[in-house]
Amino acid sequence: MKKFAFVLFLLATTFSQAQTFTLKSKDVGGQSTKKQEFNGFGCSGENISPQLFWENAPKGTKSFAITMYDPDAPTGSGFWHWVIFDIPSNVNELVSNTGNVSLDLTPKGAIQSKTSYGANGYGGPCPPKGHGIHSYILTIHALKIDKLGLTESTNAEIVGYYLWQNTIEKASIVMYYNR
Repeated sequence: MKKFAFVLFLLATTFSQAQTFTLKSKDVGGQSTKKQEFNGFGCSGENISPQLFWENAPKGTKSFAITMYDPDAPTGSGFWHWVIFDIPSNVNELVSNTGNVSLDLTPKGAIQSKTSYGANGYGGPCPPKGHGIHSYILTIHALKIDKLGLTESTNAEIVGYYLWQNTIEKASIVMYYNR
């Protein structure tokens, strides 16, 4: 009887873990590479945003947003590398290089706004040489509204405020990089 109860516990635990809101990538795991690294500010990467996909969005999700943030940047307030919002609720993937706004890979209706680089779209990791390992947090936000009501000229901090007010759940991938 104890074995049967244990097997039921394992099955229940496995099932409940598999149903969590999850962000994944075929391009990145725990480390960023030259492919994702910024091309500028002394960096010479390809500046290609990673492919991302998510599953098990919470009930009531009306849209999504993705952010990429470096809390280790020597700015006193971190650094926003990517902000994309108003992603329709029927979308569950961004292909590699979606962050390149000139390629028009952004899902219809989604907006890529200003990063800490002062530009729209993806701006990859570029920590100062010798500053050590930086954390880059890619986060998917499941939102309770269809549109944030913001534009492509809205800065990341304002977008973050609206995300804070409207996020149902979120999931993240942390990748690390240093030069």
